[in-house]
Amino acid sequence: MSSPARERLETPILIVGAGPAGLSCALRLSQLFRQAGTGFGSNDIYVIEKAESIGMHTLSGAVFDPAALQELLPKYAETGAPLGVPVAEDRLLLLSRQHAFSIPWATRLQRNHGCHLISLGKLAQWLAQRAEAEGVNVLTGLPGAELLIEHETVVGVRTGDRGRERSGEPGPGFEPGTDLRARVTILAEGARGSLSRQLIDLFALDAQSNPQLYSLGMKELWEVPASRIAPGTVWHTFGYPLPRSMYGGGWLYAMEENRVSLGLMVGLHYADPLFEPHAALQRFKQHPQLRRVLDGGRILRYGAKTISSGGYWTLPRGHAPGALLIGDAAGYVDTRRMKGIHLAMKTGMLAAESVFAALAAGNKTPLDLAEFDDRVRASWAGDEMWAARNFHQGFEHGMIPGIAQGLMQLVTSGRGLRRRARNRAGHEYLRRQDDGNVTSRFEADGRLTHDRATSVYYSATRHEERQPAHLLVHDLEICATRCRTEFGNPCTRFCPAAVYEWVESGDAGTLKLNPANCLHCKACDIMDPYRNISWIPPEGGGGPRYDGM
Repeated sequence: MSSPARERLETPILIVGAGPAGLSCALRLSQLFRQAGTGFGSNDIYVIEKAESIGMHTLSGAVFDPAALQELLPKYAETGAPLGVPVAEDRLLLLSRQHAFSIPWATRLQRNHGCHLISLGKLAQWLAQRAEAEGVNVLTGLPGAELLIEHETVVGVRTGDRGRERSGEPGPGFEPGTDLRARVTILAEGARGSLSRQLIDLFALDAQSNPQLYSLGMKELWEVPASRIAPGTVWHTFGYPLPRSMYGGGWLYAMEENRVSLGLMVGLHYADPLFEPHAALQRFKQHPQLRRVLDGGRILRYGAKTISSGGYWTLPRGHAPGALLIGDAAGYVDTRRMKGIHLAMKTGMLAAESVFAALAAGNKTPLDLAEFDDRVRASWAGDEMWAARNFHQGFEHGMIPGIAQGLMQLVTSGRGLRRRARNRAGHEYLRRQDDGNVTSRFEADGRLTHDRATSVYYSATRHEERQPAHLLVHDLEICATRCRTEFGNPCTRFCPAAVYEWVESGDAGTLKLNPANCLHCKACDIMDPYRNISWIPPEGGGGPRYDGM
């Protein structure tokens, strides 16, 4: 019996990813079409999203700068934008094991005045409602599996198949993915997107860039006793529980309804392969500064994702024939301010303006979209990225040199000691453990702290069990021999969802995968020292459910 024929859909504009970048792009393009009457309309715009519903895979801390939203939808407050509470108290804390020291001058780096504490998932849902009201087609449960390339031009995206068995063979009810063909394809997948990697590699978009650096952010949402902490309180921390050699820090944000967002961000370019980010998050909660807020409360949700955090010098070229790369998929995150949502939205809007200008000029495929990068550089988004251009790299040799570099950059307009700071890819920083040492696992108490299996429960992640694994280990022999002795199988430690497990068997052992646990953070795709693991999109709709996160 032959497989069903693959469907094909033609559209002028295809946007992959219904986060703040993709939805802002769709809304801005819809506005331009409506104002100009060029023959294109909002129904010519398609946005596809791999999650089952909008916002379910969208995760951030999040302190939100509304600068781009003000430009996109000036009446956002009147139309019910879910912006939560405004920032009322802003502190940067240096943590030792038992104490916290406030660093008053450092809040100048983050500029949180006028910002709001939000659920990014709720903001994405609201933006999607605005886009659909304009007539934009927003389709969920459709992961982009591969780019469609013809004559060295991107002509669309093929979505993932449904109904394959674990073996990869078509099962009952098999449905092949759809070929979505477009005059221009805009990738807004977030950090380490699978289509974005294809685009960057195929067109060498990063040939003039530093290797991108990533950070792993792990977040918990708690309900705490009433009046424990004032809504609008913002704490950012550095120091404990991370060693001074490591880039990263924590946060705690007091939101409405006695809810607290807390988490830890760890730069995925650390040296110790036995370091366990999830255990560090649990130790972070045990610090007296956080314990006094959380005691008597209860965890509601857990999630994890990676963030592009290399800054200006790691940005790839943003255009290729027939395609654009926007938001965190390209690396538009200001690591000095620890914010990227407003930059994602602004780059989405600038992409819309570039596409509109090309269409209005009567250009035919492949669209010449080279002006997009010029638009970004000339905008306040480009200015902000440039001002923090050497910030992340300043921490390459540890916390103390990084703080000194940050101070110097404040008075040198972002330059610091070097005009252009260089860096290596994150996995290249891992130090070999030739003796195969192992460390003991963190013991959770089940109340304030949790093991990874319990944390995964609070992420509500689920995947169709019969589908092919979406985490590909290319050579298990490397895991059992070289990686075991040289690095101690770091995937069993850096994964925040216990996807990778080493199982002893007599005198040997093997790496076991639990792909149903996967939170789609892609840390494994980034940190594996042998480039032996690839993350690809699972069947549409699978993954975490970050409802309210």
